[in-house]
Amino acid sequence: MPQGKIKRLVSDRGFGFIEGDRGNDLFFHHSALQGATIEELREGQMVEYAVGSGPKGPCAESVRLVV
Repeated sequence: MPQGKIKRLVSDRGFGFIEGDRGNDLFFHHSALQGATIEELREGQMVEYAVGSGPKGPCAESVRLVV
């Protein structure tokens, strides 16, 4: 699974962006989180994810914190 870090969180709206390992930014929705809530995330935290397809292009799915 690819890894990246949380680049930006918009907790009150339930989404954020991950800076991928290739420098690309991916949107994620709070429903894609596994084992954590959006309130537990902080910018700069490392996560792993799967790349899926959303209505506006690629997005992160199955987002999990890297421990």
